[in-house]
Amino acid sequence: MTGTDARILEMLERKVLWLATWMIHHANHLRRNTDNLKVGGHQASSASLSTIMTALYFAVLRPEDRVAVKPHASPNFHAIQYLLGRQSRENLEKFRAFGGAQSYPSRTKDTDDVDFSTGSVGLGVAQTLFASLVQDYLHAKGWGEKAPEGRMIALVGDAEMDEGNIFECLQEGWKHGLRNTWWIVDYNRQSLDGVVHEGLWERFESMFRNFGWDVIVLRHGSLQQAAFALPGGEALRAWICACPNPLYSALTFQGGAAWRKRLLDDLGMDQDAQALIESFSDEQLSAVMANLGGHDLPMLLEAFEAARTHDRPVCFIAYTIKGYGLPLAGHKDNHAGLMTPDQIQRLRERLHIRQGHEWERFEGLDEAHALLGSFLDAVPFAQDGARRHRAAVQPVPTMPPLSPQKTLSTQQGFGLLMHEIGKQKNALADRIVTTSPDVTVSTNLGAWVNRRGLFARANLADTFRAERVVSTFNWSFSPDGQHIELGIAEMNFFILLSALGLSHALFGERLLPVGTLYDPFIERGLDALNYACYQDARFLVVATPSGITLAPEGGAHQSIATPLIGMAQDGLQSFEPAFVDELSAIMGWSFDYIQRSGDDTPDRRTCLTDDKGGAVYLRLSTRPIEQPVRPMTDPLRQDIIDGGYWMRHPGPNAELVIAYSGAVAPEAIEAVGLMAEDRRDVGLLAITSADRLHAGWNAASRLRESGDREAISHIERLLREVPQDCGLLTVQDGHPAALAWLGGVMGHRTRALGVEHFGQTGSIQDLYRHAGIDVEGLLASAQALSPARPIRY
Repeated sequence: MTGTDARILEMLERKVLWLATWMIHHANHLRRNTDNLKVGGHQASSASLSTIMTALYFAVLRPEDRVAVKPHASPNFHAIQYLLGRQSRENLEKFRAFGGAQSYPSRTKDTDDVDFSTGSVGLGVAQTLFASLVQDYLHAKGWGEKAPEGRMIALVGDAEMDEGNIFECLQEGWKHGLRNTWWIVDYNRQSLDGVVHEGLWERFESMFRNFGWDVIVLRHGSLQQAAFALPGGEALRAWICACPNPLYSALTFQGGAAWRKRLLDDLGMDQDAQALIESFSDEQLSAVMANLGGHDLPMLLEAFEAARTHDRPVCFIAYTIKGYGLPLAGHKDNHAGLMTPDQIQRLRERLHIRQGHEWERFEGLDEAHALLGSFLDAVPFAQDGARRHRAAVQPVPTMPPLSPQKTLSTQQGFGLLMHEIGKQKNALADRIVTTSPDVTVSTNLGAWVNRRGLFARANLADTFRAERVVSTFNWSFSPDGQHIELGIAEMNFFILLSALGLSHALFGERLLPVGTLYDPFIERGLDALNYACYQDARFLVVATPSGITLAPEGGAHQSIATPLIGMAQDGLQSFEPAFVDELSAIMGWSFDYIQRSGDDTPDRRTCLTDDKGGAVYLRLSTRPIEQPVRPMTDPLRQDIIDGGYWMRHPGPNAELVIAYSGAVAPEAIEAVGLMAEDRRDVGLLAITSADRLHAGWNAASRLRESGDREAISHIERLLREVPQDCGLLTVQDGHPAALAWLGGVMGHRTRALGVEHFGQTGSIQDLYRHAGIDVEGLLASAQALSPARPIRY
């Protein structure tokens, strides 16, 4: 790097600090605030990373590298993208306002090519680890070999290291031979409410080394190191290393005079140390003591470039000051603190920013604008244009037929379908990658793994098979394998699905991820599931077994709220089929749906809101039930996918309709049969997706409200066959609210049955009876809702 380049980088560091600080100030003090709420923006947290991010984005990063930015450093990120010509001034002026630059980096809401969304702390950090494993998976398959391997980089707040999912993912990285991953810890030693405990970096260092990472501690900048080389310098070094974190922060805030008094009090007996301290002015002393490794550009550039020479994972522990370069520096209350207009004015004067020119790219910089522009145009990171790739859509053939079986559970059906897909030699089967948190066999993925194998970068034989021990499952690891084995940590499971489900955008290669876990344990990984959907990751999550139907396992393994989670989670389409032919139709649709582009035009005719694609959730059961023998016609398939169909159409004199979802199909079918003895025209409505029915109803309602009177949803088409005075009885093995809304579609009197309390051990019959969702419970509720009257002929 030339002297001019180094000088430009120092100027850009100051410019990033200014733009990030001004962006937040403008949002809180200058922009019109209609609701009088504090806008916020974390000026101090952004400032602590300004040097590191300057070094990375303007010198170190290459187009193939991917970065998860610390949530509170988003103003730095937006400022950098603005300087690179990838963010608009309008969006900066609307920071934290509707349609503007987001509070925290967002793949789906921001316009400046965010690699990984961050916000729920710790998740973006773990995402980089799993994204690196996905990159290895692709290269092992020979896909994307023309593209160079990139570094997956996380900018991590030190307080963020309290998040448990970070420690969970480290183990998976070690098991899978993690490479090409950098975590850069912004070690400013301040959290939201206080100061980080002493010696934390030593724990970090030990932990990372134990998992096979290189650890580079960037503690003392070049000014400090120069001072250490002078007489008395070793005493100063020892004092700095022993200084408690709260004291260092407090003295940083107080400034040079406070530093001088404390250092002389503690080191005054050492004549060399005293002379060294007295040789600095207050301003110089303050600069030396603030010159930590994370704020020293030459040191950062040297450390980062050295790490590019190998592919080992690296943890950089970069000492920084929260609020570096601002009057908030070091104060324990600076996390949510905002600079006053007077403080902003002094910063403006120090950085030579003219009034009215605050947003100009090169305002306050000494070099000629043409030279600055040429430097930015040549920044390696920005050389390949847009960073979000497009990948080919893999064709989805018709799901393979299954041999007819009289009784079958949806979980068994899923396993059989995956096994049949695994037999095929086509792009769909080759692009599927499966994973599971240590429940591969018990969620019926075993046969698929038998056929397609476990993934590892190096071959590893099945020891039991080599020793001629008979086993149902003959599993060996190889680069050809298509199942990624995980430990029993649901957070890791969903973050891996997120990384796999973004492969097309991150690396330009399409994967079709399928993950299985127990349905109740969705709640263990719910934050990571939400994070994956917020990023628009594409995958199929198969959750089984579900509900109190998993009777002998007891309440800890029985799910109640998951149907509501499936309905409420944005970016996720949820289904609960009762029969395997329904499941087959849904899976075929799902493999297409998770590949759909955000550019697809919504279909106003169906009034569904899913045309742009997303993730899919299947809630399956272990309960074997009698399978219907029927042709899968196109209309029936479409009804299944749209969310529901009539198993028995209601007649014109119908007094009652039962609407069911999932494993309670036998009870609903039997109850309708018994009711038909003393009621006319009883209807039976199969709900395959309450989520899609509800979304369609809302979409149609919005269209009608906007003037499209012809708009109608699928559930409205179904229920318009039901007489207005007919009662509607809903039932499922889950919370009753998931289907209770059906009564609001056409105004039918409704009674919703389901499970509202923790389950217990027992038989299905015992638990269904206890919850009131057995046949007798359905008949009793039906009688109360719509009393039966003798049929007159």
